[in-house]
Amino acid sequence: MASAGMRRRVEAIAGRPLPYGILGGCTEIIDVTDEHELLGVEWMALGCCPVNVWNDPCVGADESPGASTQKEFCRPVTEHADPITVYAGAECATMGWSYAEARAHAEASLELGQQEAVELGFWTNYLAANAQDLTPAAGPVNIAQGVAALEGCLAEQYGGVGVLHVPAGAAALLGCCNVVQRDPGGGNPTTLAGNCAVIGAGYSTANTGPGNIPADDGTAWLYITGPVVVRRGPTMTVPDRPGPSINYRTNTQRVLVERTVVVATTCAVCAINVSTCPS
Repeated sequence: MASAGMRRRVEAIAGRPLPYGILGGCTEIIDVTDEHELLGVEWMALGCCPVNVWNDPCVGADESPGASTQKEFCRPVTEHADPITVYAGAECATMGWSYAEARAHAEASLELGQQEAVELGFWTNYLAANAQDLTPAAGPVNIAQGVAALEGCLAEQYGGVGVLHVPAGAAALLGCCNVVQRDPGGGNPTTLAGNCAVIGAGYSTANTGPGNIPADDGTAWLYITGPVVVRRGPTMTVPDRPGPSINYRTNTQRVLVERTVVVATTCAVCAINVSTCPS
């Protein structure tokens, strides 16, 4: 075996994020121009109020004493989303890498791993904190039953196209009953009902249920929401020049690259626990 001193340094092995993660085609990505949006955003919810059917009390079976002739009104609610900051840091000896090399390494690390970190932050800070748990008292269901329950929940509360959030570790199960389909041209996976599926590495890292309680062995948590919008700020490198990156007492150099995103969704957040064991 060759010694370390004889090995030739080559380029790092390039990677790419999972193609159907939260920064993929299921979500709307907005590169913000107003930095204040990165402090958090709020909006008046649209689509969460039901559209009702009017039954004329003067026609048919509804014609009865005391029949209500009042139409219902819904007061829209204000929703909000808070920022998530993700980062990657590189540390090296001052005699090993230059500042430019350390910076390039941190920037490449963030580019590769930011999607997983955003997924983890969104799952733990929002999905698990706000979801309605649909898991029956008998315990976890199979994945087809789970997706069916989630889509029913979304349809009742929103009625539009939403997003199914699936841990990468459970993604293979989606194919067992054709739960999701993918366009042969390479489009995003969608359910028969038309909801887009985000398959997240960060979701697998979390895999917690409502209240961020860890999933039991052999189970996974799935969530469904309304549409998802990701507001994304620019990457920031700290420090932005070589001098301040060096700690002369330890003879080390540190470079940090970070980015703030705000992930927003609307109306419904439903969750269910599914079995990942063969039936």
